[in-house]
Amino acid sequence: QVQLVESGGGLVQAGGSLRLSCAASGRTFSSYPMAWFRRAPRKDREFVTAITWNGGNTYYAESVKGRFTVSRDNAKNTMYLQMNNLKPEDTAVYYCAADSSTSTYSSRYRYWGQGTQVTVSS
Repeated sequence: QVQLVESGGGLVQAGGSLRLSCAASGRTFSSYPMAWFRRAPRKDREFVTAITWNGGNTYYAESVKGRFTVSRDNAKNTMYLQMNNLKPEDTAVYYCAADSSTSTYSSRYRYWGQGTQVTVSS
């Protein structure tokens, strides 16, 4: 069992930066691939990025490549999402997720956080 709690969301102007954190509880955190998804108003939840259990491989949606960076610190049971050059279209609730295999599909993840709001003003 893994519990996830996101933090770090907020309001930022276009071109600005935010760093999201996902704190996990549960002794199996370090063995789980993890991911970030987001849901914008009136849209379906979409994949943002994923990271393997040891951080050795990362995957990004085309829309965030070169702007967002995912990382994790297994000693701190925490995953991060550094978001730079934010755009209004990045406005969404951001969720972290975990499960036993890496995937870009939200249905493949059993464990989810409650989400954190990111709002980018133009």
